[in-house]
Amino acid sequence: MASSSGTGLSRTPSKRMTRAQTMLVDIPNEDSTTADSELVPSSVASIAPILRVANEIEKDNPRVAYLCRFHAFEKAHQMDPTSSGRGVRQFKTYLLHRLEREEEETKPMLARNDPREIQMYYQQFYLKNIADGQYTKKPEEMAKIYQIASVLYDVLRTVVPVGRVDDETHRFAKEVEKKKEQFEHYNILPLYAVGVKPAIMELPEIKAALRAIQNVEGLPVPRVHTTSNAPDDIPQEREKPVNDVLDWLSSHFGFQKGNVANQREHLILLLANIDVRKKENFEAYTVLNDETIRTLLDKIFKNYRSWCNYLRCKSHLRFQQGCNRQQLELIYISLYLLIWGEASNIRFMPECLCYIFHNMANEVYGILFSNARPVSGDTYQTAAPDDESFLRNVITPIYNVLRQEVKRNKGGKASHSKWRNYDDLNEYFWSGKCFQLKWPMNLKADFFVHTDEPPPANERNNQVTVGKRKPKTNFVEARTFWHLYRSFDRMWIFFIMAFQAMLIVAWNSGSLLGFFDEDVFRKVLTIFITAAFLNFLQATLDIILSFNAWRSLKFSQILRYLLKFAVAAFWAVVLPIGYSSSVQNPTGLVRFFSNWIHDWQNESLYNYCLAIYLIPNILAAIVFLLPPLRKTMERSNWRIITLIMWWAQPKLYVGRGMHEDFFSLMKYTMFWILLLISKLAFSYYVEILPLVGPTKIIMDLHVDNYQWHEFFSEVKTHNMGVVIAIWSPIVLVYFMDAQIWYAIFSTLFGGIRGAFSHLGEIRTLGMLRSRFESVPRAFCRRLVPSPNHYNRKRPLDEATERKNIASFSLVWNKFILSMRMQDLINNRERDLLLVPSSSSDVSVVQWPPFLLASKIPIALDMAKDFKKKDDADLFKKIAADDYMHSAVIECYETLRDIIYNLLEDEADRMIVREICYEVDISIQQGRFLTDFRMSGLPSLSNRLDKFLGILLSDIEDDDTFRSQIINVFQDIMEIITQDVMVNGSEIIGRAHHHGASAQNDRKEQRFEKINISLIQQKMWREKINRLYLLLTVKESAINVPPNLEARRRITFFANSLFMNMPSAPKVRDMLSFSVLTPYYKEDVLYSDEELHKENEDGISILFYLQRIYPDEWNNFLERVPSVAKKNENDEPQNNEEIRKWVSYRGQTLSRTVRGMMYYRQALELQYCLEFSEDSAILGGFQVFDDDPRYIEQAQALANMKFTYVVSCQIYGAQKKSSDPRDRSCYLNILNLMLTYPSLRVAYIDEREETVNGRSQKLYYSVLVKGGEKLDEEIYRIKLPGPPTEIGEGKPENQNHAIIFTRGEALQTIDMNQDNYFEEAYKMRNVLEEFLKSRRKGREPSILGLREHIFTGSVSSLAWFMSNQETSFVTIGQRILANPLRVRFHYGHPDIFDRIFHVTRGGISKASKIINLSEDIFAGFNSTLRGGYVTHHEYIQVGKGRDVGMNQISAFEAKVANGNGEQTLSRDVYRLGRRFDFYRMLSFYFTTVGFYFSSMVTVLTVYVFLYGRLYMVMSGLEEEILENATIHQSKALEEALATQSVFQLGLLLVLPMVMEIGLEKGFRTALGDFIIMQLQLASVFFTFQLGTKAHYFGRTILHGGSKYRATGRGFVVFHAKFGDNYRLYSRSHFVKGLELLILLVLYEVYGASYRSSSLYMFITVSMWFLVGSWLFAPFVFNPSGFDWQKTVDDWTDWKRWMGNRGGIGIQPNKSWESWWDEEQEHLKFTNIRGRLLEIILAFRFFVYQYGIVYHLDIAHHVKNISVYGLSWLVMLTALLVLKMVSMGRRRFGTDFQLMFRILKALLFLGFLSVMTVLFVVGGLTISDLFAAILAFLPTGWAILLIGQALRPVLKSLKFWDSIKELARAYEYIMGLILFMPIAILSWFPFVSEFQTRLLFNQAFSRGLQISMILAGRKEKDNISPIKYA
Repeated sequence: MASSSGTGLSRTPSKRMTRAQTMLVDIPNEDSTTADSELVPSSVASIAPILRVANEIEKDNPRVAYLCRFHAFEKAHQMDPTSSGRGVRQFKTYLLHRLEREEEETKPMLARNDPREIQMYYQQFYLKNIADGQYTKKPEEMAKIYQIASVLYDVLRTVVPVGRVDDETHRFAKEVEKKKEQFEHYNILPLYAVGVKPAIMELPEIKAALRAIQNVEGLPVPRVHTTSNAPDDIPQEREKPVNDVLDWLSSHFGFQKGNVANQREHLILLLANIDVRKKENFEAYTVLNDETIRTLLDKIFKNYRSWCNYLRCKSHLRFQQGCNRQQLELIYISLYLLIWGEASNIRFMPECLCYIFHNMANEVYGILFSNARPVSGDTYQTAAPDDESFLRNVITPIYNVLRQEVKRNKGGKASHSKWRNYDDLNEYFWSGKCFQLKWPMNLKADFFVHTDEPPPANERNNQVTVGKRKPKTNFVEARTFWHLYRSFDRMWIFFIMAFQAMLIVAWNSGSLLGFFDEDVFRKVLTIFITAAFLNFLQATLDIILSFNAWRSLKFSQILRYLLKFAVAAFWAVVLPIGYSSSVQNPTGLVRFFSNWIHDWQNESLYNYCLAIYLIPNILAAIVFLLPPLRKTMERSNWRIITLIMWWAQPKLYVGRGMHEDFFSLMKYTMFWILLLISKLAFSYYVEILPLVGPTKIIMDLHVDNYQWHEFFSEVKTHNMGVVIAIWSPIVLVYFMDAQIWYAIFSTLFGGIRGAFSHLGEIRTLGMLRSRFESVPRAFCRRLVPSPNHYNRKRPLDEATERKNIASFSLVWNKFILSMRMQDLINNRERDLLLVPSSSSDVSVVQWPPFLLASKIPIALDMAKDFKKKDDADLFKKIAADDYMHSAVIECYETLRDIIYNLLEDEADRMIVREICYEVDISIQQGRFLTDFRMSGLPSLSNRLDKFLGILLSDIEDDDTFRSQIINVFQDIMEIITQDVMVNGSEIIGRAHHHGASAQNDRKEQRFEKINISLIQQKMWREKINRLYLLLTVKESAINVPPNLEARRRITFFANSLFMNMPSAPKVRDMLSFSVLTPYYKEDVLYSDEELHKENEDGISILFYLQRIYPDEWNNFLERVPSVAKKNENDEPQNNEEIRKWVSYRGQTLSRTVRGMMYYRQALELQYCLEFSEDSAILGGFQVFDDDPRYIEQAQALANMKFTYVVSCQIYGAQKKSSDPRDRSCYLNILNLMLTYPSLRVAYIDEREETVNGRSQKLYYSVLVKGGEKLDEEIYRIKLPGPPTEIGEGKPENQNHAIIFTRGEALQTIDMNQDNYFEEAYKMRNVLEEFLKSRRKGREPSILGLREHIFTGSVSSLAWFMSNQETSFVTIGQRILANPLRVRFHYGHPDIFDRIFHVTRGGISKASKIINLSEDIFAGFNSTLRGGYVTHHEYIQVGKGRDVGMNQISAFEAKVANGNGEQTLSRDVYRLGRRFDFYRMLSFYFTTVGFYFSSMVTVLTVYVFLYGRLYMVMSGLEEEILENATIHQSKALEEALATQSVFQLGLLLVLPMVMEIGLEKGFRTALGDFIIMQLQLASVFFTFQLGTKAHYFGRTILHGGSKYRATGRGFVVFHAKFGDNYRLYSRSHFVKGLELLILLVLYEVYGASYRSSSLYMFITVSMWFLVGSWLFAPFVFNPSGFDWQKTVDDWTDWKRWMGNRGGIGIQPNKSWESWWDEEQEHLKFTNIRGRLLEIILAFRFFVYQYGIVYHLDIAHHVKNISVYGLSWLVMLTALLVLKMVSMGRRRFGTDFQLMFRILKALLFLGFLSVMTVLFVVGGLTISDLFAAILAFLPTGWAILLIGQALRPVLKSLKFWDSIKELARAYEYIMGLILFMPIAILSWFPFVSEFQTRLLFNQAFSRGLQISMILAGRKEKDNISPIKYA
């Protein structure tokens, strides 16, 4: 084997090991030669480049490749001699076997031995690729070549002995080493490349920016210590060369090389893009504008300066007089970017970054302008630190604090109050305490001390070093519903006061005018006493809920809390006392007011108190009307202002001055005033007033005849139980119905605003055709940069008009072609939609043929049937239709050109010229109808059709083709000259005479010389095709395109051109932007296996999609004809195309990447349109395609303006994984990079390295791009630790990659999104919104965009979800943004002001669990920090949604969990407290309030039914209804009817209907609404109401929130009964059964609903709710009522119920495991949560207490002993069950006979007891059923209490009994649910009906879903899909 100068590892060829292949996975389509280099284990990752080089040169020289592999093996062995790293042993074994094989197979090619071979190859490689390559090759090619050369030389040095390397090789190696850095792999800018420079490096703005940062003149040069090997030598210093200011900073502070390179490019692009907007003249463009750097400095350091002002410390952005200010500004900017670039997780802590920068900027200033530290007096070191010193000394200590805190979180199980999250640690830097950390940071400071670290054993006695657990900072996220009151106290106080006032007025007078009665008014004034108590509650909550943070608060904040409490307590005492002393005052209302003014000495104490009490509110109202004053005061850092504001708001860094301008304030104030008036009027007249009369009667009634044991029968209670039962639901509805009113008002206002925004003005193809003429003008006005903005409305001249239409046609055609590539249209539809790119040779505008459909045939008919002889009348009729006029002229001129150019003979051409001359002259002279016969036109048209058809046909034989053309053409000329022209024969005669004089001997016929080559030219073929379409296309083309998605896109694009959007800037002047997509391990591209894998019904994804999208599949077959032909040679390519077709219809990464890359295409086209001459634009695409100058410049500008980064978090792990799916994902991502060269992938690389003899995991953020075959690494930045362990996965994934994004804006895109070319074209307009001048000079921080939900056609559920989501992202967010001003960030595709957000904590928040809904917190954070969010609907981005019932429910559960966590968060608290009253209302009802209202809706049903249960069981209802007054008045029923309105979920559909009406027409909206109801949409929405209520409530009470992966596939499978049961058992089924029992009891024991139709209505709505909750999952389950599947489901469920649980047993395998998992929230809840669970469980005891007194066996005895006896029966039954259970375990196997005897005795005993009871006790059959209804809830209550007391019961050995009881209940519930399904499954029509219900949308598009679900597939070999 090859010799080595290294370790000289010797070994004999070993026997081949079977494990050698374990590292390699058989992946289809994978190039096996590249596999080994990509599978290198992380601990020996540095050998990967060597193996890559070996693979690269394999074909050139296999022996040198072998030597490279051998070197890689030796290096791996040196790095890990014991093969201890993960996967190293297998990899080394594989490599060793390969080397053994190659040693025998490969021989030297250039020399006799290996040392000479590699030297010669190295020299040959250098001369061939490097010597002259730098002047001819591109930088990326040279980077790869230099990398290969470097590796080859390393290998060469190990193979060739030291003295044997020849001089030439040495010389070449030195050259390579010297120039290597100039040719490294780059991202966008090859900054140091020499030779062939890319166009981007020639841009003057890039040169100017590069020159600016390379100005290091006058900077102190850092020194590097060097030592020689000689022992006596003194260590020397040398100056370290620096290229630019970033290098200089790195040499002083020790930033990583990858970070410096990354931020260098980042800064250059920022400077260049900002600067170029300020330039008008590019001629002398060499220097950056000072204003550019200042603009960037101000933007980056706005937050830092604000932080300094807040802490009252001096900013360290200092500039000494006479210094180079520009240079110093760039140093400060670079320093911040370098800190940010390496900060890892600390980027979520913006004020921590401010602190770091503050100190480092001070050091920079010291280095530059003084030589001594201000505190210590030490001199600044100029010695360069190592590359990782900043990471090690600054970032890692803070990261370690984060990591320690997260450990306390216990994986999201611990209470939020037990650990500090990102916000807590960041807010530490909001106080002056942070300066106690000092600089360099003192790692023994309190901030860094962890309480979780146990002290060493010898220091156990000394506990001082550990200290107490750190307090929360400023806020504690405690789990309690009181947060809703604390955050929105003003709203609750208002509603409670309004309710009290209305109740007093209704009770005392019944009329609103009664309010002015003196007594009533005085009573109404008691609302302020209520307000005082509520304020006292608020002050108490502030103290209790923030108690865990008190140790972190300033004394002034604690004092404020205590004073607030004291003042609130004072008013809570004084106001009631004052009121009691003034009740006797006998004055009238008029005198009341006059006395207050004139006779104030005698006025009551209460009025004075009230006047003083209201002073702060009056002041607040005044300031509310002066928002600028309030904003200035809140943001002021003056001590006097701070002191004044101290009482009004706590001193906090965020949330100051969020007030809107006066106009905006008035808009949302008026909205809420109107809404509140409507709500309160409704509440008064419909809810409160009708109930007051009956309540008074009920309170006066005396009831003796109770039907149960009444404990308070002797006490005069005024029937308060009944009053509470009646009023409780009404009170709940009162607090909840504002949500209904919000839905109504937002629908109205949103609809009006949408109409004013011009939405839906073009919504059909008919509307498009009618306005298409104005579309090009609108396009140019909106989407083409105008040199003069002032003349936009002036009429345009013809030349400009033509250029506009040509520009429009280029973009329009690109749009149509993109739809063709997506298979939305076929070739014919494409031709009908295209606008000719070159229109200079026709005198009229050439419209797309679909507009001109049937215009020519109609014109021919008009001419043929025209009886008059006056030309003017005919031409007037034709000219009346502009499109017809254009079509006629275009046809004539195009036909003339085609015929003229087809003819080769000059005489033939002359005949054509003569005919055309005759036509023109006769038209001019008004004798066209005289000289031409119109009757001949139809026959002429028919021959022309045939002629053009032949021209377009394929040429098989030239002679045959020519003769066909000549034959038909001669027919045409004959018809023209003889049938159409009156004097046609004269023209032919003249031509003959002319021809004869020229050539007397000529024997040829006319029109025989035809130029066939003309037909093969693309331009002429397009003309012929267009003419053919104009002549032949009939009315059917009016409906082109038939595809609904294509129609939607065309109409939306056309409509958006008429909407209000900013003017388009030039590409060079537009804002630069990035797109960032987080990806984990979702589908990238479906594999062949996934495409053809059949489900249990025999349905594959491919088959399903072919039936769902039949037209698109047929279009695909037309585009890729080889798929239909099934040629074996084309099979790999065909499979790849099919995979793409399917993947582009799913929610895959490849679809997202394709969509986002349209931005780049749009930019390149925009550049070409802007920088080209008029002739080029008029010439069409061909001009741009043929000119490489355009292409290079366009690509350069696109690179400068647009970057796309996909953050594939585990891409590195997928690359090395042995799992086939992971490998497939890696290869697909790699293919995406190779397909789209500008795509960048960021990932977290995990490596094992040996540090100090121990294996240690290191983490890196890595950016890669596509190379020639593999990915190429661009930047690698080491991280302080695993970033995703600290926070939530998605925001951490975004955060690690955000440093690789570029530009001033950042669009966040999820990997289930899509984009469209025509929408991408509008991106530069949207970005102008950031620069648009607005009121008060405010610039938005987030631009909200609308989404189109593209998954709506899959099933009815997907359609419901799509409509719901569409209404939210359109009408919902429209109203939130304006007028309400509370739009936040609800997920993607919003566009962030990138610099604003990267300096303020990023584009999401990441704290574990609390920031589960990470996206909305970005909006909260942005608003709190002074930004604001807009919404724009002239652009849209595609988005996928969940499409199956279980997917949707998981998504809804995740969102409800997230809202529950939001309720507890500091952001919601601060926004709720800091917003003004009306904006706070908007905020509440559009975020957590919606979910709370959903929960209250469900709670209302419970309260109502339990109240009625109390009334029925106690007998009170019967007594009351027999009262004559109440019986006659239906008021009781009417008032209760209102609470049922919200249950049906119909009002949730209101915004949906409005939006569909606005955009598609109200007739369509009404139709859709009716179809949705027929498809049981109400069932679906009612079911989801339960999901929201359950998960929101549980989250606040117990926690347990988690990210739920919903899955984004196509749901074409049947979910098993067991799956549905596990998912919905606790959230829906248990609650549904409880309500079912309540309704049954109420029907059985009460007659209340039978007394009125309104009562019946209430009952129907509740039965509907119960039915929805119990059976919706089965109704919406494909094949849910198929008999065979029902049988299989039952078997599966029984097996699951019977399986035992245990460690490692999955919940879906065993009921016991699932049951344990369902209680997990109780394991980690606090004592308050357990107590609440127990208290709530007590409601189930009511059933037994009520029912036992109604049993026949009770004989109307009302004694408490009856209830006691019932418990005896209950306990006996439980004891018997326990005995049976224990008997089964104890005697079931060994004492079988004894166990049987025991069971027999129990059975006989039961029979005898029952017989006695029936015969003696008077027991009846109805009693048995009643007893079941009584005891079942009691058992459930015992079960719930047992679960809450689990630790206690486990210690008492009772837990197994609880488990068995639970199992019994699960069996009962399962049976109750399964029986109706089984019964319905007997009837086949039910299953058929259900299928139609589920897939109705697809039916309307020709889907045969019944065939799909039955699995009856067609087996056609050629094309089973193509429909005739």
